Amino acid sequence: MFLFRPLPWDYGVRNLFRRPARSLLTLAALTVVVLLVIVVVSFIQGLDASLTVSGDPRVVLVHSLGASENIENSTMPGNSAGLLRANIQDVQSRNGQAYVSPELYLGTEMRLVPESPAAMGIVRGVAPAAMLVRGQFQLIEGDWPKSQEILVGRLAATKLGVLESDVALGSTLLFEGRSWRVAGRFSTGGSSLESEIWCRLEDLQAATKRQDLTLVALTMRSADDLPLVDEFCKERLDLEWEATPEVGYYASLKKHYGPVRTVAWVIVGLIGGAGAFAGLNTMYGAVVGRVREIAALQTIGFSRRAIALSIVQEAVLLASAGALLAVGVALLLLNGIAVRFTMSAFQLRVDHLAVTVGLCSGVAIGALGAIPPAVRAMRLSIVDALKAI
Repeated sequence: MFLFRPLPWDYGVRNLFRRPARSLLTLAALTVVVLLVIVVVSFIQGLDASLTVSGDPRVVLVHSLGASENIENSTMPGNSAGLLRANIQDVQSRNGQAYVSPELYLGTEMRLVPESPAAMGIVRGVAPAAMLVRGQFQLIEGDWPKSQEILVGRLAATKLGVLESDVALGSTLLFEGRSWRVAGRFSTGGSSLESEIWCRLEDLQAATKRQDLTLVALTMRSADDLPLVDEFCKERLDLEWEATPEVGYYASLKKHYGPVRTVAWVIVGLIGGAGAFAGLNTMYGAVVGRVREIAALQTIGFSRRAIALSIVQEAVLLASAGALLAVGVALLLLNGIAVRFTMSAFQLRVDHLAVTVGLCSGVAIGALGAIPPAVRAMRLSIVDALKAI
């Protein structure tokens, strides 16, 4: 009865150290390939996380009719917040302060100094009630802005493409024809609001020569009360308002970026395919340089299947080491890095999915890259191989 006898496990391991230069170069190439895969997956996960945590289930955004997809184009009268506060009874309140935040939201060019290049930033004019409505708001340092002062989000520097020191406390930003002093920095639990710059509503209205609002955000006592705001907007057709749950608004943005995520996953596949071809080329070179060794192994009794399995083992071992190295680099150097994206900024997120995809990609690249050379090794004639130089 024929028994399959594989080569010893340590034989494949020792082979990697017999050609240290080739092994190190292959390891470096595989590490770079897996690292690129992890970066793309971390980009997808970071974007999704930013949009997922941005919505509060009890908050509803009231804006002009038809502007739910592009809320920055909304226009509402300056007294809209008072009108909503007077007509909506189930708004959350504390010590007589209703959770109603009138806001003016726009994208505008910003500069550090008049001579510096302009960058597109997001500015939001708010009242103190914004701290109540945006429940994740935290003032990291500094104070609430006074006249001609601003609050800078934790990721605003990344959005503007400048250093953190350029928007430190006491520094200035130029936009809408005025100079604004940085009074503080804030965070909102990783939401997209962190890439914005906040200032006093009346200051932004004066700077832009506008008395209108973009939206009014309200926090209801419970998520079940959100339909009350929608009913009011539908009853007052003359106002031409629309109510959108904040969670629904960010869900629509997430859906809007669906093609971006699809392209990113395609890129992951292309990078993995390129890595597999690189591994294929490397292993072909290894097989060609070892034809006499392979023939000798067959001569002393090892089957071609065993030799092919050893070749695949070497490739998978090397690719796995590269994948582990890439995961370590990603966790140490890439996790949490802020990146710019269209109208916001977010942090790369090297989470369990990114790590899993990276490790699986590394193993798959090693296996797929080694199978064709292993098949070639099985087809070598022992006599011809022993004659090879």
